[in-house]
Formats: sequence, C-alpha cells, structure tokens
Amino acid sequence: MKAKITLAKEFKVGEIDKRIYGSFIEHLGRAVYGGIYEPDHATADEDGFRTDVIDMVKELNVPIVRYPGGNFVSGYNWEDGVGAVENRPKRLDLAWGTTEPNYFGTNEFMKWCKKANTECMMAVNLGTRGAEEARNLVEYVNHKDGSAWADLRKAHGYDEPWNVKLWCLGNEMDGRWQMGAKTATEYGRTALEASKLMKWTDGSIETVLCGSSSRNSPTFGEWEATSLDIAYDSIDYVSLHQYYGNPDDDTPSFLARTLELEEFIYTVICVCDYIKAKKRSKKTINLSFDEWNVWYHSDNAPYERWSMAPPRLEDIYNFEDALLVGSMLITFLRHADRIKIACLAQLVNVIAPIFTKTGGGIFKQTIFYPFEHVSNFGRGVALNPIISCPKYDCKEFTDVPYIDSIASYDEENEEMTIFCVNKSMDDDAILDINLMDFSGYKPFEFISMDGYDKNDVNGFDNPFVKPHKNELPVMDSGNLTVNIKPFSWNVIRLRKS
Repeated sequence: MKAKITLAKEFKVGEIDKRIYGSFIEHLGRAVYGGIYEPDHATADEDGFRTDVIDMVKELNVPIVRYPGGNFVSGYNWEDGVGAVENRPKRLDLAWGTTEPNYFGTNEFMKWCKKANTECMMAVNLGTRGAEEARNLVEYVNHKDGSAWADLRKAHGYDEPWNVKLWCLGNEMDGRWQMGAKTATEYGRTALEASKLMKWTDGSIETVLCGSSSRNSPTFGEWEATSLDIAYDSIDYVSLHQYYGNPDDDTPSFLARTLELEEFIYTVICVCDYIKAKKRSKKTINLSFDEWNVWYHSDNAPYERWSMAPPRLEDIYNFEDALLVGSMLITFLRHADRIKIACLAQLVNVIAPIFTKTGGGIFKQTIFYPFEHVSNFGRGVALNPIISCPKYDCKEFTDVPYIDSIASYDEENEEMTIFCVNKSMDDDAILDINLMDFSGYKPFEFISMDGYDKNDVNGFDNPFVKPHKNELPVMDSGNLTVNIKPFSWNVIRLRKS
C-alpha cells in the first residue's frame, strides 16, 4: 500500500494545550485504594502513596487529573474527606454500590498531585448538593485565610491554599443513573449559580459545564444547547464523554470509530458556536473531553455489594485497543484549536493504562504507550497533514482511511513529531512524506508498536506488548520515505540539523 502525506508549517490547527493529556481518578474500584494509595505496600511513602505508581504517572507526563468523579461525585460530601482520618465517616456510595471509608480525601489527593507532578481538576457535587457546597469547597481549597472554610483547612494542617484552577460543574447530569439527575433547564440553572458563586469566591478559576453523557444520549445536542443558553456567560468549557468497545470482534469497524468521534466533536463545536451567535457573544466556548477510553472488557465482572474498593472495571487492554487509543489522540490533536482539555479515564486499575496488584506488582497496559508518546512528544502546535491513501469499507462505516496521522511542531526546540496508525491488518504502507517548508529537518528517532496479534495483552509476568525503535527512515530532497508495518502505531521524530 502506498500513501502520501504532505506537511507544512501553514497547516497549523492550533496551539496544543498540555491539559489535553490529562487523566482521571475516581473513588471507584481500586483506583484510589490499592491504586494510588496503599499505605501497607512495600513502595508506599510516608503519606501512603505507591511510589511505583507515581513513577509511571510521571512517565506519562500527565498535567491534570480529574477528581473525585465521575458518578461518585454526585453523592459525595467533600467535608467527609477532610480533617482527622479517624473521625471521618464511612458512607454508602450509591453510584457504584460500595462503601467509601474516606481514608483518602481532598487534601490527600492534592498532596499526591504535588508528588506526581500534576494538578487537580476538581469536580463538585451538583447532584445531591448545589451552589453553596460548591463555593464552600472553592473557599476551603483556594482561599488563603481569614474565612471559616480557609481557616478550617489551616486547622487541618494545610496553611497554604492549593489553588485549584479548573473545576467541573457536576458529572453526566443528563444520565438517569446519576444521583440527582436533572433536565437540561434544571442543570443549566444549577450550573449557572454554582459557577457564579465559585467565581465570586475565586475569580481566577475556570469552570466546565456538563455536556451529554454520550453522543447516543436521547437528548444529545438539545441538552448542550439548552444548558449552554442558560449558563454561557459564566462557564468556560463544555464537556464530552465517549468510550468505545469491540464486543462483536469487528476490528475494522472498531478502528473506524474515530470517524464517529470526529462527527461528535464537530457537532458539539457547532452547538457551542450556535449559542455564541445567538447571544452575539465575543466569548468562544472550548471543549473538555474529560472522559474517554476503550471500555468493554470488564463490564459484567461480579463484586460484593457494599464492600470497600472491590476490583471493578479492570479492563485488560489488548493490542488493537492501543491502536484505537492512538487514533483517538490523533483525533483530539486534529481539533487542538477547540479541544483544550482531555482526560483519559482512568489512570490506575479502573479502565486504565497502569495496572497494579494490591500488595504486589505493577505493569504498563498496551494503551500506556501511545498515550506516553503523544503526551511527551505532542507539544507546540498541531499540524493537520494532507493524506492520500487507500480506504476501506466495513460493517458500520464506509471510506475509512487506512492511514490516520497528525503532526506536532515545536518551533522553539525546532522539533516535529509525526504520529501515524496503519489500520490495515495485512498490508505494509510505504509513506511518502513531503516536508514542504521544513528545510534542514532530519529524522532522529522512529518508534513503532507492530507485529502483535490484535488480542495480545500485557501482564505482571509478560509485559511484552511494547514499542521498539527502528532504523531511521530515508530522507531525500525534503521527502521522507517511511515503511510502516501492518496494524501498527508509529512515532517519527525530526529535528533541524
């Protein structure tokens, strides 16, 4: 298979916001207890944090982590998770049918963020609670001193404010499964008042309005338009959530889901811009894709109801999952002008790139590597290439390009990275890459993941699905010729010599 890619500096999509490489920790399953927090573990530090997990999080270079949910947040009293641990109440978590002991709460998470070189994207409960409790949390977390909630934080042993800048106004409030689910009008009013009070408490913060829980929601589009119409002037972003699976073992359709993802993103942008035009506003609402991943392997795993931190949603990812995650990241970069925040859901154990054994080891899942590559190398501006390649039809889609690609250009460091997925299960692709105005740029690293069966997985004893380095591709008169393997993830890095 032959394909041609043309790249130029003028093909700029937009600046890549580093927050597009965020992730997510919810009080769900073993994400917290047995994941990031396990005081009895051999690698635990003085705060009970697993340092082997922190080391891997640092490898992923995650700039923000959304917390504490997710569905969990819609029934969460944040006051339960602060103060002396021995005085904290145990609560039934109706979202996931477990018991939350509150050993780990807001201040513990903020300390963990500091150690993991990341920042918190805090979610507030707009399900069973409202604007008053939300603004109290902002005061507790961000106000220096001289007020009741700030002074309470200081009494808990934290003199300096945490200065959390990004806040989610609830979670999936359109979902019937959500505690305190609302209509679009009800939610729009609640979000408006919460955001208003929160920003009156700290004018430096930004807020994220809940969009539809998925593009398949019966109110998708109408939900965004109605809630945005009410809260537009007070909020800064609207959220999108999307998970994909392959329960029918239809790999060609599974890898083509990015076409559906493109349409989802485009539709939400259109709704945001429609409300902007309707209001004759000069403010542009950007997108926060704050839940996304592959999720289907563990949907029906049994657990004991009301137990504490039972194993839940522990997908073991295979090689084809890694390819779709890579393509989803490419899609986000293709919309870097409007997607400013994204959170891979989640970070540890629960549908996550990092997997641990309680009391034991740790390994990197297959999806770890595409995320690591794009997070570390996808900086600067996104360049949308012109791609000419064969296409295929499948059960659910037609005209699916075999080659999916995007480039990032770091002008300051004079480096460019090309990310590419070959979706063909059988054919190599000979890429002819025309670097129009990148005179003097030469490849210095070529990384790929290839040669694996689509169902290959990693584990504690066999973490064999991983990237490898290749011989550098041939450069001739500004054209780069790259031979990429079938069914592969590829990273080609160039710098000016």
